[in-house]
Amino acid sequence: MTAEQRRSLGAFRDYIRKTLDPTYILSYMAPWIREEEVQYIQAEKNNKGPMEAATLFLKILLELQEEGWFRGFLDALDHAGYSGLYEAIESWDFQKIEKLEEYRLLLKRLQPEFKSRIIPIDILPDLSECLINQECEEITQICSTKGMMAGAEKLVECLLRSDKENWPKTLKFALEKERNKFSELWIIEKGIKDVETEDLEEKMETSDIQIFYQEDPECQNLSENSCLPSEVSDTDLYSPFKLRSYQLELALPAKKGKNTIICAPTGCGKTFVALLICEHHLKKFPQGQKGKVVFFANQIPVYEQQKSVFSKYFERLGYRVTGISGATADNAPVKQMVENNDIIILTPQILVNNLKNGTIPSLSVFTLMIFDECHNTSKQHPYNMIMFNYLDQKLGGSSGPLPQVIGLTASVGVGDAKSTDEALDYICKLCASLDASVIATVRDNLEELEQVVYKPQKFFRKVESRINDKFKCIIAQLMRETESLAKRICKDLENLSQIQNREFGTQKYEQWIVTVQKACMVFQMPDKDEESRICKALFLYTSHLRKYNDALIINEDARMKDALHYLKDFFSNVRAAGFDETEQDLTQRFEEKLQELESVSRDPSNENPKLEDLCFILREEYHLNPETITILFVKTRALVDALKNWIEGNPQLSFLKPGILTGRSKTNQNTGMTLPAQKCILDSFKAHGDHNILIATSVADEGIDIAQCNLVILYEYVGNVIKMIQTRGRGRARGSKCFLLTSSAAVIEKENINMYKETMMNDSILRLQTWDEAEFKEKILHIQIHEKFIRDSQEKTKPVPDKENKKLLCRKCKAFACYTADIRVIEESHYTVLGDAFKECFVSRPHPKPTQFSNFHKRAKIFCARRDCSHDWGIHVKYKTFEIPVIKMESFVVEDIATGVQTLYSKWKDFHFEKIPFDAAEMSTISEPQPSASGNE
Repeated sequence: MTAEQRRSLGAFRDYIRKTLDPTYILSYMAPWIREEEVQYIQAEKNNKGPMEAATLFLKILLELQEEGWFRGFLDALDHAGYSGLYEAIESWDFQKIEKLEEYRLLLKRLQPEFKSRIIPIDILPDLSECLINQECEEITQICSTKGMMAGAEKLVECLLRSDKENWPKTLKFALEKERNKFSELWIIEKGIKDVETEDLEEKMETSDIQIFYQEDPECQNLSENSCLPSEVSDTDLYSPFKLRSYQLELALPAKKGKNTIICAPTGCGKTFVALLICEHHLKKFPQGQKGKVVFFANQIPVYEQQKSVFSKYFERLGYRVTGISGATADNAPVKQMVENNDIIILTPQILVNNLKNGTIPSLSVFTLMIFDECHNTSKQHPYNMIMFNYLDQKLGGSSGPLPQVIGLTASVGVGDAKSTDEALDYICKLCASLDASVIATVRDNLEELEQVVYKPQKFFRKVESRINDKFKCIIAQLMRETESLAKRICKDLENLSQIQNREFGTQKYEQWIVTVQKACMVFQMPDKDEESRICKALFLYTSHLRKYNDALIINEDARMKDALHYLKDFFSNVRAAGFDETEQDLTQRFEEKLQELESVSRDPSNENPKLEDLCFILREEYHLNPETITILFVKTRALVDALKNWIEGNPQLSFLKPGILTGRSKTNQNTGMTLPAQKCILDSFKAHGDHNILIATSVADEGIDIAQCNLVILYEYVGNVIKMIQTRGRGRARGSKCFLLTSSAAVIEKENINMYKETMMNDSILRLQTWDEAEFKEKILHIQIHEKFIRDSQEKTKPVPDKENKKLLCRKCKAFACYTADIRVIEESHYTVLGDAFKECFVSRPHPKPTQFSNFHKRAKIFCARRDCSHDWGIHVKYKTFEIPVIKMESFVVEDIATGVQTLYSKWKDFHFEKIPFDAAEMSTISEPQPSASGNE
């Protein structure tokens, strides 16, 4: 290497630092970099991130004296896939990488939106050429183990380092291909989309759009000052209560009128503190003036509980308390209820909607706002939408008074911070979002707090997976056969041959299935009948592959017989449905292997070692304490059922009486537990009656009131630091324990990172509490002004509707359904089709859950009329006096009549056609619809 090259490398080091993750090329640099230096670089990445690791790598590189290292460095870049960086250094021309800077800045600015709106596995196949292979694998792994938002964070990190000049355009293409609404923000810089009312079908059958982590509402803790939770009666809430010293400490800044985030452990009685703050606030107003308090609860169970607590406590004092949730909002006169009551308990979207439509003119009608689970005040969460309104009023110079703001949480979190400084920045942003000048924690009365809140011991247990898995071998063979059938029927579909190094029973394989199905939906051939036949067959093949993949995932964590039962149940449902020739063939192939699968699943030598370890822990803990009460957390609903069956069928665990608790939302064809069913299980669990172990998904750390338990087991279950703190908080009894069981070293490492982040969070809060309050307020104001500038720069431009008539085709079989000219919009959210022609295209069946919703009475489900299809198209309702179909966008493909191009949309709001409002007069005068430009069907 020449001295000039060395100088040039030093001169362009900033470009390299921003682009290169040196850990991806270290294996190629072995002849020049010593093993201990490799370890230093790896440690630097783990502790401070890729940029600091790249700084250290370049320092080591520029100090090398050996011959050939520069050429070796270039070759390493080439081998690892850093083609852009290789080209730039080879020519010493970094203009292409320099041009990417504006897109990096834009992506950084839009990162919160990106994380909340992107499903990485959907767009990763299109972006793979812009990333390093190892990055793609890491993103997929993170999506699988930590969730889509964490995967999106990793994807942003990788794109910000990408050296491929086409990555911004490729991202745009991938977003538009998926019809992802983030595409409107990317490059074009359009505004954040407003929250829109969902399709009627989704409204009626799905409880929540998003799940945000929540802690216990803790209403039972009102009694912890005098007696045990189980000893509380309703009359206790009517008596004056005596606060503990740590609770008075938490309430003090808020009582002084300061906007405050109260951060204290689950189980310490933060609701109790909120009652005190609320009472003090209402009593401070002079004669002739009145305060008005709004308390926000994220989920219906929490809302119901807090409404009950506040009503019982404050109505005895002569205050009027009411509540409005999504379940009651349609028939509630919101304006009058707010005006006529002193305390209003709300689910936050209610206020968002009523601020937007002007029913509530501004937040000035309130004097105090209390946000339960306030750590959710970020991105497009309704809490943040409310605070956007507040901050616009504050920074816009509005003359109206602003309410005091109080936030309650067990953990403010640290996001993806890797250092205390970064954690401090994250917490400051949360404070800025809530306009909080104080974070209140227990500092002077810690001993008292520790007598009330017991922190469980944490144990990590690394368990083994099966060494030889005969069940997986048989299922893998069936999957290979099914793949071959799919490839044989259609050689023109690229995605069928795109999967590489596939591993059955993984999230990556699920991603491939989704990719194939989406490609199939817009696949076109001159022969439309043949096109329909092929698409339907491919849909069936991939659906069967998905079920096999799901079964392998169950098999990994439960018994073979549970996975087999899952498949047998699926094939039983297949037989009960249309059962065409393709399905008959696939079913026959499965049944030919059924006897062998049955034999393998009954063989004791094939027991899952993970379950043996779980059994050992349960027996040991219940032997030490027969009164043990356990919550067993698992990842999926299928695993909840599998483990319940395992416990009930295991004679060694006959002392256990398992109950199950899952979420209320609907996934695929599985409907979650209803609220009454959840309440029934929880009441039984609290009473220590029918159940002494509760097998639960994440719903148990999402704000539902759960009794004290002394054993928490996380079975292949891990989340972020907030989730860890809240889940661990379920083990409230003295001497409680928390076990993490996993076969993955990465999962244990993730939990260790969460523990480190918890320490980092606490250290950051302590540092922040030492700041001068005026200085802190100034920093908060600076953040607020900056964030408002970003929001204002993303003003939404309304898309111009396409007035050309288009066809809607069944997404499964491509049968013609209707023209866009025949579609009418009801109440801005629901879509029906006029004319008798459409009635011939669908069949209806009675709805399993007929429901009255606002002006709609849901009566039936509608399906594609083709006998060999029967794809779900939506519902049939009575709207006022009209019997009409209501269709959902996700059931159809849109075809351009002129070009024949087919496009997928997941939501109506993403499809910008001319939307004509429903007119009752049109129902009696409409004639048979005629397409404006169409061929014969």
